[in-house]
Amino acid sequence: MKESTKKPYRGLMSNAVWSYRQMLRGTPASFFVMAAGVPLGVLLAWAELRLPALVVSEVTGGQTFLHAALAVGALLALTFLAVGLRDFCKTILEAQESRYRFYLTSCLEEKSMAMFYQTYEKKQTRDQRKRAEEASYMMNGKVPLCQVPNQMTELIRNALCYALFGTILSRISPLLLVLLTLAALVNLLCVRAYNRYEYASRGERTDIGRRLRYVSKNAADFAAAKDIRIYGMATWLRETFSDLFRQDTAWSARLNRRLLLGRLVDLLVILLRDGGAYTLLLVMAVRGELRPDEFVLYFSAISGFATFIGNMISAWNEMQTASLKVSDYRQFMELPDTDGTGTAHAADHREHAPEITFDHVSFRYDGAAHDTLHDISLTLRAGEHVALVGLNGAGKTTLVKLLCGLYAPTSGTIRIDGVPAAEFRRDDYAALFAPVFQEVRTACFSLAETAACAFGPEVDRERAERCLRAAGLGEKLDALPHGMDTHLDKQVNPDGIELSGGEAQKLMMARALYKDAPVLVLDEPTAALDPIAENEVYEQYRRMAAGKTSLFISHRLASTRFCDRIVLLRDGGIAEEGTHETLLAAGGEYARLYEIQSCWYQPGYQGGKQA
Repeated sequence: MKESTKKPYRGLMSNAVWSYRQMLRGTPASFFVMAAGVPLGVLLAWAELRLPALVVSEVTGGQTFLHAALAVGALLALTFLAVGLRDFCKTILEAQESRYRFYLTSCLEEKSMAMFYQTYEKKQTRDQRKRAEEASYMMNGKVPLCQVPNQMTELIRNALCYALFGTILSRISPLLLVLLTLAALVNLLCVRAYNRYEYASRGERTDIGRRLRYVSKNAADFAAAKDIRIYGMATWLRETFSDLFRQDTAWSARLNRRLLLGRLVDLLVILLRDGGAYTLLLVMAVRGELRPDEFVLYFSAISGFATFIGNMISAWNEMQTASLKVSDYRQFMELPDTDGTGTAHAADHREHAPEITFDHVSFRYDGAAHDTLHDISLTLRAGEHVALVGLNGAGKTTLVKLLCGLYAPTSGTIRIDGVPAAEFRRDDYAALFAPVFQEVRTACFSLAETAACAFGPEVDRERAERCLRAAGLGEKLDALPHGMDTHLDKQVNPDGIELSGGEAQKLMMARALYKDAPVLVLDEPTAALDPIAENEVYEQYRRMAAGKTSLFISHRLASTRFCDRIVLLRDGGIAEEGTHETLLAAGGEYARLYEIQSCWYQPGYQGGKQA
């Protein structure tokens, strides 16, 4: 999918209609309060225009004091009422806008978490996500997602006032309306040109900004502190940051120059527009063509008319600018998703260890010249424990992601008990698997909540503790004052703890145990463990895998003896297959790799030779 950098994903009016629909769906109160502000604004504008002329008319028309007081007092009372209601609506709307912003931000996060992993993994998708997120940022006190409905409502209000005041001014000269309106169009074109330039350059600016944040984040990351100091990386990081910062600053300067030029043109047009209008009015007054109250009325109307035109231009320009951000938000939110047909149900396969079949499965990453996996035909029999081995880059992790439904095969079919994986809904399909990946990610939740992936009363506490202890964290729980209610992450929780790499890996195994899915997948679960802990994990693995179909990935071939069968991948295909003993007897690549690794554990081993 090629991303357009010139033309917005959706037009301004489309984004305005979409915004109103989202507002009605997420925070309907904000829509109705905003709508109520339109007639109040028009009424207030008319009252403020009529008041000075009414006072002059009452004074110069020979009316009694009582008549003038009643007329002016009634209009003042109406004005005060309109102002009070308008300010009340603004106060309510501010609170509702925060809810609307939260609603759309929540929708964005839900989309990100639910999106097909293969799609979300692409750089283009993540760049789109970053731009969509920026639409919810507050910049100069304004949020683009809120600005589109706000400014559209403001535009409607000012357009109605424009029509009202224009009707009054047309009594003087229709040409005056043409002059004021054409001047406004010139300003509009200038701002539109800037917005187009800003939007067309957003791709390059987003990429520079993303890299700048990446360097800044990693330079301050405590996990990288040792490497930065010992390897002298500070200068390198600083120079990289400085270069990116110069590029970012250069883009800001270009945008500011164009913005300044547009504002200078805007100022010149305003001077010509207002100067011509007031000159015409003064000439008519000198000639005696206007009464005093009419002069005051028209003078106020010209001033108000110019204000409304300016407000319309400002609202339109701000709405256009915000609309570009809303387009980015919608482009990400409306990305097509991949899901199964839903004709198959995971519940039919959860109560037993299923058979899994790879039928001529191939997979190629976007932009790659060759398949990462090519024509894989493999069956994991029900309840079988299979070890997947091979050198780095052989395709092991890619095969696991295909199995877990994170990727879709480029060709071929994966079947669960003979049912194609594409017939399951993705969420339903995921219920069949309990994976433990090599990269461990923990959050600020308690140990029990992390194991259960649930909160508070939703956690089965007995089950959570049983799984934590079964995964080898029993001694850790006993040593903690709050046991499994201890929270992780010291940055969020003052009394939180930080787990070691091995402990975090065991916590992930406890999570897999708690899920109790019929298919167990372990991707390098012992990578962060010492030999003693590694042996404990192997024993736990044997217990966890009982009665389940399991796939075990490891670089340490000593662990493969726990498996029923071993599959060796090479260059994206199956090179060897069999039990540990038969592969050793065959004397192939597996036997060679096992011999190389086994010598590490031989007594007297010194740098590649026996002592």
